[in-house]
Amino acid sequence: MKETIRNFRPLKVYFVRNKWILAIGMVSLLVVDLLQLLIPLVIRKAIDSLTIKTATSIMLLRYGAVILAIALTMALLRYVWRHCLFGLSRKIEEGVRNQLYTHLQTLSLSYYHRTKTGDLMARAINDINAVRMATGMGLVALTDGLVLGIAAVGFMLYINYYLTLISIIPAPVLIYFTRILTRRMSTGYEKVQAVFSDLTERAREAFAGIRVVKAYARETWTYGKMEREGARYISENMRLAKSISLFLPLMTIFTNLGLAIVIWLGGRLTILGHITTGDFVAFISYLNLLTWPMMAIGWVANLIQRGSASMRRLNRVLDEVPEIRDKVPEIRDKVPEIRDKVPEIRDGVSEMRDGVSEVRDKSTLPAPVKIKREIEFRNVNLKYPNATSEAIKGATLTIAAGQTAALAGRVGSGKTSLLHLLPRLYESPRGTIFIDGVDIRDIPLSALRESIGFVTQEVIIFSDTIRNNVLFGRRGISEEILKSALKRAEIYEEVMALDKGLDTLLGERGITLSGGQRQRLTIARAILLDPPILIMDDALSMVDTRTEERILNQILESRKGKTNLIVSHRLPTISRADLIVVLEKGKLVEMGDHSTLMAGGREYAKLYERQMLAQELEINEVRNTKSETTPNSEM
Repeated sequence: MKETIRNFRPLKVYFVRNKWILAIGMVSLLVVDLLQLLIPLVIRKAIDSLTIKTATSIMLLRYGAVILAIALTMALLRYVWRHCLFGLSRKIEEGVRNQLYTHLQTLSLSYYHRTKTGDLMARAINDINAVRMATGMGLVALTDGLVLGIAAVGFMLYINYYLTLISIIPAPVLIYFTRILTRRMSTGYEKVQAVFSDLTERAREAFAGIRVVKAYARETWTYGKMEREGARYISENMRLAKSISLFLPLMTIFTNLGLAIVIWLGGRLTILGHITTGDFVAFISYLNLLTWPMMAIGWVANLIQRGSASMRRLNRVLDEVPEIRDKVPEIRDKVPEIRDKVPEIRDGVSEMRDGVSEVRDKSTLPAPVKIKREIEFRNVNLKYPNATSEAIKGATLTIAAGQTAALAGRVGSGKTSLLHLLPRLYESPRGTIFIDGVDIRDIPLSALRESIGFVTQEVIIFSDTIRNNVLFGRRGISEEILKSALKRAEIYEEVMALDKGLDTLLGERGITLSGGQRQRLTIARAILLDPPILIMDDALSMVDTRTEERILNQILESRKGKTNLIVSHRLPTISRADLIVVLEKGKLVEMGDHSTLMAGGREYAKLYERQMLAQELEINEVRNTKSETTPNSEM
């Protein structure tokens, strides 16, 4: 029980926030229970008056009217508590889901590398639904069962304590079995939810990769994997069902056993005149009311244990601490110091107000500081979790403000890893990466990332309109700026050729567009606000060489004076960069402009010459193919 309550502790804030709704609902529920307990007393009086033959038509009509009034009041109040308490559970569901999503947004990329998407989807849907049921129907059944159970036993003791003691003899045995079964259910729910996460991930993976599955005709193989996960899910559910299915038979056996004893002994007491007929009927009515609380023990245990297991899984996510964050610990350490200086701060505020008026009086103000965006890497190292070697080894590099720097090297040389460190998608040690001389770890994450336009290798298009995919939630952007970004990315004409133009709805992951079109849309998204720093990580790999060169020329021409970092495996494309950095196995092996590196004759020159040779061979092969297919003019 302690562990169960501990799991639900994060929900306390929602109950406090909605305390008046909770109070109204609980009061309505308790009044309904109280009224429900009054009905057997009315029936008792009616039967006793009939037994002793003192009843009249008016008296019976009065009893019927009282029961009808109680029933109508119960119906009204039942609507109130259902609206309040079930509505509260929906608000808790909404709050937990928003809290979970907000927290997931703060977690670092490394968390998503070790966590399956299907697992997160299962927690956001199935687990939160279980929490809703526990805080809604579970809370109602628990309160209802306790109040009705205790009150019913009290009325039964009032009628005849001897019959009451006999009727509740099965209770200790019932409690013993309940404890055993609830433990088994808690473990079972945890396993079921974990397997459901795997099943969700398998389904997501199968649908996301459906084109590859069909291209390789692997439908049967994919179905087999899905079938095995489904069978495992059913197996765990059946184990859990065995524990749950024991509850109802146990409740039925023990409640009916108590009823049988009461009929046997209570009937004798009625015949002997120790209790009246009305007492006997009322006692059986209260015993029937007690049946619901006894049966509710199993149902409530089912709901609470399921909700507790789900809340435990959600808490594991909510307890995750982002590896990359702003300087929260340092600020927290200074809180006591700030508290001590509150009087000084107050005095300072008044001085600042006086200073503001002085500044307003001055006709000239100092010019705003211009951010230059110089980037400096100082002996940067990066090793991914569980990796055997470092992805970046002692990288030292300075990119002057307004320069265009290009990263070159073979696949896996560390180009992307180095770029991911700049917006802190992965963390680097303090004192290794600086922008304008400021350690990036001292810059708020939101400010850092908003100043960087990042076109990643992975093209992400959302199931939304083209307009919303480019704007990406940013407001106050004119139509001219939007069109300008699309034109520089050379996608404007193709977009306007579509039926609805900018308002064309794209399919999931932009499946209705070609690979090159998707890449160019992500470029338009990155350059929309002309950020101080632009990173393009192999952003045009799906377009031809001439188009890539043309797009880069347009973008770089419009971004003169701003810092650009480019990765491309087509070296002729990046030859115009101010600075070319060559990486090999995570190390910076060469640095300089195109002519300097070619004159050096080292790694860059070899890669460049190899690419140019491959390009010439490809051109010659195309020419030879054309000459072979061209018909002879003499024939």
